[in-house]
Amino acid sequence: MSATAMQADLFAPEPRVEWGGRSPTIRLPASTWVAGVDEAGRGPLAGPVFAAAVILDPAQPIAGLADSKKLGARTRERLADEIRQRSLAWAIAQVGVEQIDQLNILQATLLAMRQACLALPSPPTKILVDGNRLPAGLPCAAQAVVGGDALVAAISAASILAKTARDADCLRLHALYPHYAFDQHKGYGTALHLARLAEFGPCPAHRRSFAPVRRLLDGPARGIPA
Repeated sequence: MSATAMQADLFAPEPRVEWGGRSPTIRLPASTWVAGVDEAGRGPLAGPVFAAAVILDPAQPIAGLADSKKLGARTRERLADEIRQRSLAWAIAQVGVEQIDQLNILQATLLAMRQACLALPSPPTKILVDGNRLPAGLPCAAQAVVGGDALVAAISAASILAKTARDADCLRLHALYPHYAFDQHKGYGTALHLARLAEFGPCPAHRRSFAPVRRLLDGPARGIPA
């Protein structure tokens, strides 16, 4: 894919989704089809926000599931592969910077969560969402679980898929805009990122509605790397 095509794809206004799963070998009770949902990327100054939904298979347990923030990168990647292979259903959705700036980051995050739930190839009978807010328009009964990424295995699995998908996206952003070092700070407002923003100004991946970016846009013009 060319850089131009990749850029257009990354910043498309419509949510993007991917999904997968496996068919159980036996008929499972309705109580099995519980989806865990979590997000990644609310805080960064750049890039899409991601959300994932996962329905785990009780016959295929995955050891080591935990809040993705508590795991190292290699462990997250290994577990993400296991989640994709062993889960009954999984889906990942992303909402790009254009919609983040139009909606605000909270509503964009809830939209990504909803899209992930709707994209599950097998419909859940209940949805457990990390945090204290529920997206509108979910396909079944849902419950918000504060700290759920450390308490509910399916939410832990969703947090891992969302985090690894976002980390991979940061590497793509780095390939497009190497001046900003997205591979190092992952879009967060670190000293390095703020220094590069001050030097080069925002690029198309930056969220214009976020204060550090907006302040630069309101200031003197800077050269933005192509």
